[in-house]
Amino acid sequence: MATVAARETCAPAWRGGFGRLWSAAVLSRFGDALRNAALPLLAASLTDRPLLIATVTACGYLPWILFGLTGGAVADRVDQRRAMWTVDTVRGVLVASFAVAVALGHASIALLIALAFTLTTLQTLFDNASTALLPALVGPEALGSANARLMTGQKIAGGLLGAPVVPALLAAGAAAPFLTDAATFLVAAALVASLRTDAPERAPGPAGSTLRREIAAGLRVLWHDRPLRGLCAATALCNIGMGGLIATLVVIVTGWLHAGTAGYAAAATAYTVGGLAGGTVNRRLTAAFGPVCTVLLAGATQTAALLVMGTVRSLAALVAAMAVLGFMGMLWNVNSTTLMQRRSPAGTLGRVSSAFRTLGVAGAPLGALLGGAVATAWGRGTPALLAAAFFVLSVIALIPVAKTDASGAAPGEGATTARVPR
Repeated sequence: MATVAARETCAPAWRGGFGRLWSAAVLSRFGDALRNAALPLLAASLTDRPLLIATVTACGYLPWILFGLTGGAVADRVDQRRAMWTVDTVRGVLVASFAVAVALGHASIALLIALAFTLTTLQTLFDNASTALLPALVGPEALGSANARLMTGQKIAGGLLGAPVVPALLAAGAAAPFLTDAATFLVAAALVASLRTDAPERAPGPAGSTLRREIAAGLRVLWHDRPLRGLCAATALCNIGMGGLIATLVVIVTGWLHAGTAGYAAAATAYTVGGLAGGTVNRRLTAAFGPVCTVLLAGATQTAALLVMGTVRSLAALVAAMAVLGFMGMLWNVNSTTLMQRRSPAGTLGRVSSAFRTLGVAGAPLGALLGGAVATAWGRGTPALLAAAFFVLSVIALIPVAKTDASGAAPGEGATTARVPR
């Protein structure tokens, strides 16, 4: 049995493979932020029907529910590096073609829906391959730090830099944000293509193996591994709660606190800044408490912040609570991803990560519907209390993980091991 150390002992080296992967991921997230901010604006300019505008956004989530598990199975079958740069090249060409259509005045709601659906379908393969590739670029002792740096860089690019640039790009024409997004895809593809890693270590599949059987095998790995199962259940419960909170945050701020759009902007900014702070201190906290206890601490603290948000009718309290949610949310995301990467047996990480992501995406719209229902039935401040209830359930689901040595390989299995880039 291969065992991976639980504590971080070093940071990943920027030179070589990790630096290029980080640059590609951050650049792509910047382009995504441009596109995600520009698409609703373009949709609103094409129609005044709210349902059609909302459909464009919904189609950005639907492929994860339909194809997320398939994307994970494919990621376990193929060369992840090649899959990533191929997907980014295809996405770059698609977005560039869409930008040309916009520039020529041929954009339509149907085209926007098709673009959103196709890009997210390709993303199901890219994201799962990226999660599975990272352990091949950094050693296990640096995996947590590598995840923290990736997530922090992406939050800066997407949360702070991307959206504010959109108005300036739109001044140059409606197609400009999409042309820029296409360029980020193509540059990111070149960066990933330049990576050199050893061939993936995979046991030969059984005769007659199909994607359906491989997906089922990956789900069995997740179900029979107690720590992975508990971590996945906790993550799904958190996403339901956060889905309810985020979907109704504007109602809480403007309708319950009467703080207007400025208050909403302050809450969103506090969440982003909190996440950045969490990324910078993650390594020290994880070294002090270990990854499992850090995730438990994050869940318990977020529960307390949500209780404050739902009971204290004050904008200052809500902004502070959002900062805590962002801070602890980053700790949760980094350490849960690292634990998943360390715990998953070799050759199954793509399928395990796809299960996490699929449940997370499915939980968000469910939470949004629940949040809207409780706000209608019991008042506009109650979605935060609903989210707190789901976080309590998530902490309960994590208790068995804390009682198990969840930081190493699954019993009787080989852990996902790092391969040094060439």
